[in-house]
Amino acid sequence: MTIKDIPLRLKELPGEPSDRQAIESALALRGEAVALFAEEKYDEALERVVEALRKLREFSDYSHREFRALLAVLLFDLSETHFALKDYKQSEKELELLFKVLEQLIKDDSERFGEFHVLAMELSTRILRSRKKTLELLAKQQINTGVLYEKVNAGVAAATDKLVESLRKGAEMMAQTGDYRGAVRFYMEAIKLAKKRTGRVTRREVKMTVEMARVMMHSRNETARAKRLLMAVLPHAVSLENLELEQEILGMIEKIDADVAHEPMWRTFLEKVQRTAKTKLRRSKKEKEEEKSEENVNDTEH
Repeated sequence: MTIKDIPLRLKELPGEPSDRQAIESALALRGEAVALFAEEKYDEALERVVEALRKLREFSDYSHREFRALLAVLLFDLSETHFALKDYKQSEKELELLFKVLEQLIKDDSERFGEFHVLAMELSTRILRSRKKTLELLAKQQINTGVLYEKVNAGVAAATDKLVESLRKGAEMMAQTGDYRGAVRFYMEAIKLAKKRTGRVTRREVKMTVEMARVMMHSRNETARAKRLLMAVLPHAVSLENLELEQEILGMIEKIDADVAHEPMWRTFLEKVQRTAKTKLRRSKKEKEEEKSEENVNDTEH
């Protein structure tokens, strides 16, 4: 990962054993994530970072500086990992939250936390460049797709397979830019054409359905539909005797169930983190205004 570790000041942590345990567990999971990321096992690295954030949620004081320092590290890891997975839209969302967390940290200690802001800005620039490049490639891809549609309509049988792959590639690019609805539409069209071409469900159709379900998982309203699709193609993966694909489907179903179960807690956690940050900023601003007011009074008296 690009980010450099900021050594935590564990001596400044509250005395509660549960708080120290939450920090130590999160750090251990973060270490596993870094190792997995180095091996380019991005999906597994993402799971460890998310689990580390869940552990961090058990900390008692969301306004504590060391809590927020580790939160900043994990948010950057989360954004960096989604960037590696070419999920630029999600990566950008996580950066937005990171900047909010960093705001107070930099005010408290710019020397210690300023590097985070530089790294976050650098990642933000990479995201923008990647999205721009993807949009340019997507435009070319859509032109190619249009040409293939014309060939299919003209009765060129061999063009169907190329059209399916073109639609699939277009769907991948749309997902990268954050156009998840467009990506789902392209996947649906590709799957329909592929089934019509073969007359049966092959590994390609199952794989595309899994890819489409993964895109749907970005939308809270689509997770139930994504799970239904995964449950529907699971028997096909089993009948194809494709153990890797079967495990991937089961893992995604498990992830959907876990995300649904933790969703209210996640919202509460992130809202509380942001709320404590705003409260601290208001308090800091009020204190500065009071100090300035006192200085003006003293100047007047003299």
